[in-house]
Amino acid sequence: MRCYNRIEAVCRMNRLGAERRPFLFVVDYKQEQVIVEEPGQVDPEELLYDLDGVTNADVARLANGRGDRASAIRWETFPIAQADYAGSFHKVVRHIRAGNSYLTNLTCATPVRTNLSLKEVFARSEARYKLWMKDRFVVFSPEIFVKIREGLIYSYPMKGTIDATLPDARRRIWDDPKEAAEHATIVDLIRNDLSRVASEVTVTRYRYIDELTTHKGALLQVSSEIRGRLAGNWQAEVGDLLFCLLPAGSITGAPKKKTMEIIAEAET
Repeated sequence: MRCYNRIEAVCRMNRLGAERRPFLFVVDYKQEQVIVEEPGQVDPEELLYDLDGVTNADVARLANGRGDRASAIRWETFPIAQADYAGSFHKVVRHIRAGNSYLTNLTCATPVRTNLSLKEVFARSEARYKLWMKDRFVVFSPEIFVKIREGLIYSYPMKGTIDATLPDARRRIWDDPKEAAEHATIVDLIRNDLSRVASEVTVTRYRYIDELTTHKGALLQVSSEIRGRLAGNWQAEVGDLLFCLLPAGSITGAPKKKTMEIIAEAET
């Protein structure tokens, strides 16, 4: 499968959209390497996807191929040292105190040692959205980027998480002022992003709670629903539309452009 640059990818997406032909797209964070391919042309030996049931994966075959490893999975993580993380953290704090960012999604690499292959991780992940790319990566998430249905575009930002087994967890996450402020900030950012490509943008559901299942137990996750109306022939500009919204606000912060600069400075 070929990787396109941003300009090539936008043109290809727009053409396929104008012709009403479905396609899969994979975009790196810096938007420098993009795969845009029609589903029938995706080689399952190179790339597998399962996007809320839309999949090219032979689930039964993958399950049967697990062998005896299900009873002897090794999974060790090596989190960054607190002293090393503190350097990145304090860079972000300085920028927030200076008014350069209201919300920054700071992450760090965590090495994992396991006896599973990337494909086996894909097969075992019970996420609504997941993808495997041979010898490159596996990704899985409960969160959708955007959804378009009948001329309306939707986004469902998730911010605010708590262990569902904690006493009175639902009330605690709902009443936490820090979590409420973080959620309000990301909803405002996504609402602003959608306003760049759609009209009649509105928050149709604000702060509702979903329960997610993870390998460490259940979590409560606070989400909202934001909706806007696209122009009549949006399919012919779907590439421009998607790249206008990328990268997603939930993995960057607000304001997005400046916060991305802060992330580039602070992350290792």
